[in-house]
Amino acid sequence: MSQLHPEMRKVIDTVDEELGNRGLTDLHSAGAEVAREFLEGWVTPEQDRPPIYQIEDQTLPGPAGDIPVRIFRPRETQQIMPVLVWYHGGGWVLGSLDLSEVSCRQLANDADCVVISIDYRLAPEHPFPAAIDDCLAATAWIHAHAAELGVDPQRIAVAGDSAGGNLAACVAYGAKELEMPIVLQLLVYPVIDADFERASYVDNAEGFLLTRDAMRFYWDAYVPDVAQRTDPRVAPIHAADLSGLAPAWIITAELDPLRDEAEAYGEALTAAGVPSTTRRYDGMIHAFFNMATDEPVDAVTDATREAAAALRQAFGLQA
Repeated sequence: MSQLHPEMRKVIDTVDEELGNRGLTDLHSAGAEVAREFLEGWVTPEQDRPPIYQIEDQTLPGPAGDIPVRIFRPRETQQIMPVLVWYHGGGWVLGSLDLSEVSCRQLANDADCVVISIDYRLAPEHPFPAAIDDCLAATAWIHAHAAELGVDPQRIAVAGDSAGGNLAACVAYGAKELEMPIVLQLLVYPVIDADFERASYVDNAEGFLLTRDAMRFYWDAYVPDVAQRTDPRVAPIHAADLSGLAPAWIITAELDPLRDEAEAYGEALTAAGVPSTTRRYDGMIHAFFNMATDEPVDAVTDATREAAAALRQAFGLQA
């Protein structure tokens, strides 16, 4: 095991200090509403977000009502562009369009594609399968209405971080049955399984931002019925057949409880004949992707650059 990167240590210390200032010991123990309020205070100020040509908020029809989405366009063009559908992280309980905006802007600019960010229903108010139902419905609507969105229905990628990575993997799995083409699933330290005894869960149980106890809280909120936690719609690694799924680009962090399950999923996809690349970033913690740090961090830069390159290749764009 390599050492925790000094910039990651600064981030952990800053979060711990702010939690302490609010009388909190962690992000989850006080419940969903308190955690949501805390996280929204970390939205990146507008002046610090990557500039982008156009942002539009709208709604798409969903299984339980309209689904808010945010559309990012990197430049003015009359051409049909590829599209990345992004699902935010937050343990299916937290997160928002605002909190995920930096990643969406960055990927839109770097991969030269339209990015559509999905604001799915959150647990515990809306447990499984609400989130995946919303994400799959929104993605299917984007595919069916690609022309009015100015995007290519044959060049759709799905992506997300943490629980959003779970939803991206599950959308890619569901897309096979719907015969909806997906050119890439970009999974950024995704939740893949509910096995809390994997080595990375034991080794990184505490001290690296995301904890094992927090993950238990998120699973209890989203999938309270333990028997459902091996359903492929929430844990695709348990699917009987993974063949024919979209190629995968999987990002993991060395000091992350979710590391081993994400890497195991990459191995399972490869065994099923699905092209899959896994990149582990040493010294990094959960949430490092596009993380703002005091000093530049090579792993952060490399992860975002390589993710964009994988998207461009999947879209058939020049490097």
